[in-house]
Amino acid sequence: MIRPVDFKYNTQTADNNKFQQASVQTNVQEQALQEFDGFVDRLRAEGVDVRVIDDTLQPETPDSIFPNNWISFHQDGQIVLYPMFSENRRAERRNDIIDSIKNQFSVQKTIDLSAFENREQYLEGTGSMVLDREAKIAYACLSQRTDAGVLNEFCSRTGYRAVLFHAQDAQGFPIYHTNVMMCVASHFSVVCLESIPDKAEQEMLIKSLTDKQKPVISIDFMQMNHFAGNMLEVQNVDGEKLLVMSEQAYLSLRPDQVAALSAHCRIVYVPLYTIEKNGGGSARCMLAEIHLPLHR
Repeated sequence: MIRPVDFKYNTQTADNNKFQQASVQTNVQEQALQEFDGFVDRLRAEGVDVRVIDDTLQPETPDSIFPNNWISFHQDGQIVLYPMFSENRRAERRNDIIDSIKNQFSVQKTIDLSAFENREQYLEGTGSMVLDREAKIAYACLSQRTDAGVLNEFCSRTGYRAVLFHAQDAQGFPIYHTNVMMCVASHFSVVCLESIPDKAEQEMLIKSLTDKQKPVISIDFMQMNHFAGNMLEVQNVDGEKLLVMSEQAYLSLRPDQVAALSAHCRIVYVPLYTIEKNGGGSARCMLAEIHLPLHR
């Protein structure tokens, strides 16, 4: 997790991130920092091993609080770096962060896809893709930030298989990141099915998930807009599965949905209202989960 020093509404990302809202708040960084620290404290209280790295004032990176878009960590010892749509987000890729991870974990290889930026082709990490790491499937809805060609390159170099589809919001605008409309956990999935207008694509997605024993818990547009698709299953130091989300997301869920999720793992939620409004991302976006093996 990256602790922010200059978090704010990013005009470079707002055109295709309809979850962002321009705010009249004057203390956005202060409020975001309070939410961030509260999130870290809660995760640590739940036994989650959290590695926090401070952001820097220069270069200016207002969205650095969402590190999962530029880097991912894999069980086979691979790190993948991704091409980013917004120019001011590309500066989030920091060698010192990578070196810090390498000092603590075993890294066999780094795959750098960032050169696709020169072709204006983008794949923003586990925002653009929702990974089923066990089945090695990369689910992705195509958008300006999620290019099929870069996704195929990711898959060919990591052994994943792509499941592609189209998703849009209630106004028909393409959804910018797959991880706002779906989540894949160990024994279930959460999907905003009504965001997938093509019934054949919808059925293909449901079949792929159910074939891997990840039955779909469906959410609607209202819940998606409250970040109920932006969840992440994590494991604490005792091996317990936790489903992490924001308070806004949790409060949008119906009792039957809470019961269905709770049957598989314990729900942990925190208030992230300032970060969600100004950044257009939520709890899952703030977590770059580390699957690398520890140094022996």
